[in-house]
Amino acid sequence: MYYVSKRMEIAGSHKLNLDYESKCQNLHGHNWIVTVFMSGKELNSNGMIMDFTHIKRAIHDRLDHAHINDVVGDINPTAENMAKWICDQLGECCYKVSVQESEGNIAIYERD
Repeated sequence: MYYVSKRMEIAGSHKLNLDYESKCQNLHGHNWIVTVFMSGKELNSNGMIMDFTHIKRAIHDRLDHAHINDVVGDINPTAENMAKWICDQLGECCYKVSVQESEGNIAIYERD
């Protein structure tokens, strides 16, 4: 089995839809640290699971300096939901995503 990971910093804004009062319901921003974990039993014809540049285009280039709510559609852009959304964007070879929203606050999504 082959494994690769890519770490990216993504600056963006979002606001959360919550059923309780929170300042996170207001428009605000973060510098998220996103790490994606990829695996594959076989490599593609180029000798890769997925080109790191393709991972960057699929995730970083879509989210960086964006209003995250506009990019992820109808999901509430919590760190947990963002981790799953990112994993889904990369397909079956992505088995885990870590989203650090701020120092000490990390959400992880891992496929079963």
